[in-house]
Amino acid sequence: MKSIEVRLPQDFDKSFIVFKEQGDYFPCPWHYHPEYELVLVVKSTGKRMLSDHIGYFQEGDLVCIGPYVPHVWVNDSIYINGQADSPAEAIVIHFQEHFLGEEFLNIPEMETLKNFLKLSVRGISLHGNTKKQINTLMTGMLHMNGIQRLSSLLSIFDILSQTKEYELLASPGYLDQVDPQGSDRLSKIKEYIFKNFDKDITLPEVASLANMAVTTFCNFFKEQYRITFVEYLNTVRIGHACKLLSENDMNIVEVAFECGFNNLANFNRQFKKQKKMTPSHYRKVVNMQEVA
Repeated sequence: MKSIEVRLPQDFDKSFIVFKEQGDYFPCPWHYHPEYELVLVVKSTGKRMLSDHIGYFQEGDLVCIGPYVPHVWVNDSIYINGQADSPAEAIVIHFQEHFLGEEFLNIPEMETLKNFLKLSVRGISLHGNTKKQINTLMTGMLHMNGIQRLSSLLSIFDILSQTKEYELLASPGYLDQVDPQGSDRLSKIKEYIFKNFDKDITLPEVASLANMAVTTFCNFFKEQYRITFVEYLNTVRIGHACKLLSENDMNIVEVAFECGFNNLANFNRQFKKQKKMTPSHYRKVVNMQEVA
């Protein structure tokens, strides 16, 4: 599916963009841009697509998206057909990595925020008290200017840097993800996974690559990625499967074996577990969006 680059006009006297998207439906196509983005859905329901993620949004949905990540919010048909009781509405913030200077994210105080933003290449859905706090701040920013507006964005950064109330949306295998900790050991492990996920990979061989015993490695990996090594490997494989399903006409069996699954039943089970739909349904949804 071909995505296009979209750029928003920025006022000359402002360092970042805050705006309200309002209309019968959200008009943007499958697109990307160089800015980080926070999207708060105020009113409307529909389908959210981000890299290989397909999910559903409703009022209060809040997502953080990294630069150059393809995405689209598709409203339900009652909005597209003009039958909804109220217009679709969202509040959006766009900011570039160096909008406060080249060294802004490199100062010690920004380390935790920098690590959080690295995860946004997969799209981050925020929930709980984090979502409530940021909702209030984003709503208030529409009526602010100058230092107040910037102060509210810094408050949002502070919340994001500390929160654990989030879910990563896209698979790590669909886009090149930057390791949250950036360590050489993690980089070596990730590089090995991405080069060999289409083959059998055993815990002992990866543990030896990290110079660890298997049990130590399993604990280390889960501490860093918050999922087990096997779960991570499967997300990489399913991410690649989504890419193949959206970009070519390989049949489902070919896709499964190309991604390292040795039997179709396991592939279908893992795909449905992660994407909440079958591979054939996923391909159908993606193709429908491409036609639209």
